[in-house]
Amino acid sequence: MEYSISISVQTERQVKDTKSIPFGMQPTEHMFIAAYRDGQWQDSRIMPFTNLSMSPLALCLHYGQTVFEGMKAFMMEDGSVNIFRPDKHYDRFTKSLDRMCMPQVPKDLFMEALHQLVQLDASWVPAESDGSLYIRPFMIATEDRIGVKISDEYLFMIVCTPAYQYYSKPLKVKVEDKYVRAAEGGTGFAKCGGNYGASFYPTKLAKEQGYDQVLWTDSKNHEFIEESGTMNVMFVIDGTLLTPPLSGTILDGITRDSLLAIAQEKGIKTEVRPIRHKEIIDALAAGKRVEAFGAGTAAVIAPIEVIAVGGKEYTCYLGEDALMYQLANDLLAIRKGHRPDNHNWNYIV
Repeated sequence: MEYSISISVQTERQVKDTKSIPFGMQPTEHMFIAAYRDGQWQDSRIMPFTNLSMSPLALCLHYGQTVFEGMKAFMMEDGSVNIFRPDKHYDRFTKSLDRMCMPQVPKDLFMEALHQLVQLDASWVPAESDGSLYIRPFMIATEDRIGVKISDEYLFMIVCTPAYQYYSKPLKVKVEDKYVRAAEGGTGFAKCGGNYGASFYPTKLAKEQGYDQVLWTDSKNHEFIEESGTMNVMFVIDGTLLTPPLSGTILDGITRDSLLAIAQEKGIKTEVRPIRHKEIIDALAAGKRVEAFGAGTAAVIAPIEVIAVGGKEYTCYLGEDALMYQLANDLLAIRKGHRPDNHNWNYIV
């Protein structure tokens, strides 16, 4: 099915040097918006970026029906623009919507909106090697009613912002042994607002202790590692790339999936299995070379320098020859068109 998207273009281009602006604070000139009413999507349009007007009774403000995605577009070597793995992002967005009882966006509408918006604001895609256009699709419940219920009305929107390096230095993290971000049977796998809100307090406490993030562990015994902050977490020990398996508490990361595929393509041994934090600490205590890093769309790869558990700190390997940097460079080379895209990940606008 084809969807008609009306486009209202802002005549004055406002592209400027955005590298000094903090992540997420400079929107591009346009946004996409569509309304869900009477059981169908309608009023699909691209328009100049503007504020929303909604009732204080809108259900999204009260009961948590909010879902979002995060993806990136890159300037290719030949000057074209590539949206990285939009199909995979669409699938994850849809799973999140299903979990939150929100209506699916037809894939044709999602892809057409994405294509048209990025094409219109392509001049905002940074050309620098560390630059990209961060794309934020999201949906909110907009029915005007106080009362715990599934909304009958929604807005689906896409906004964009230039993005550069997310973390300026390697991270110090602490193993979380009290608070949990997610539990089995919950919404841990979904990109819904509540997941992120639940992480704020323990992260605040960790920062007060001098750490950047927490290393989340399972909700039952705080024994198995799950994620690092808002990212998937990966380790390299004895040349093997390790990461926890996907579950109801771990987000299906696109960067994680891409790095695993690249590693396997390079002949690097990979293991996707439960990882006790004791295993990592024992390896570090024994003097083994251990790499640890977060993997996510915003940060891509976030090296971890220090892991703290029980009040004791352990230092991870950050040498220039670290495997995590090689994998990051290989991923960037595919995104920028410097090496073949054997997996058909790049969607050229």
